[in-house]
Formats: sequence, C-alpha cells, structure tokens
Amino acid sequence: MAERSEREAAYFALLRARDELSALQRYAEHLDDEVRRLRRAEREEAALRDGVPPRMRRALRTSDTELADVRSRRLALLEDERMRLPDRIEAAESFVRECERHHDVLGGA
Repeated sequence: MAERSEREAAYFALLRARDELSALQRYAEHLDDEVRRLRRAEREEAALRDGVPPRMRRALRTSDTELADVRSRRLALLEDERMRLPDRIEAAESFVRECERHHDVLGGA
C-alpha cells in the first residue's frame, strides 16, 4: 500500500512539474506578445502623430511624454523578465525529467 501511495505521490509531483513548465512557456509567449504589442503601439502612435501639425497637438504633448516614459519602463521590465525566463524554463524542464525518472523507477506507467 505504501508503494502505491509513493507512486501516486510521484505521479502527482510529475503532473505539477509539467503544469509549472507549461505555465512558464505560456508566460514566455505572453511576454513576447506584450513586447510586440507595445512596439506596434509606438509605431501606430508615431504614424498618427505625423499626420497632425504640432501646434494642433500642443495640449497632448505632456501626456505623450508620460505615455512614452511608462511604455519605456514597461518594455524594460518585460525585457528583464525575458532575459531571466530561459533559466527558469531550463530548471523546470530539468525538474520534469527528474520527476519522470522518479516515477518510472517506482513503476509508473
């Protein structure tokens, strides 16, 4: 009975490890999508701005600067996360392999 319980625990640890790996991979995709979205917004904003005389946009200039600053900070945070993520994914992949081996040793299917 204890052997079965240990095998089940190993199986559920493996499921949790795979779920964590999958979540990290989805997070990586999210970060990539968010960077693309922000870059696209920058380009679209610049294109829209180019079509309007600067004197007409005077009232918006302050918020333009604030928006650009916030977007720059967000992009910096996203890039920082993107740089750290490969190590986290590698560790999660290693843990999944370890859980798979442990489960196999206990006779899991």
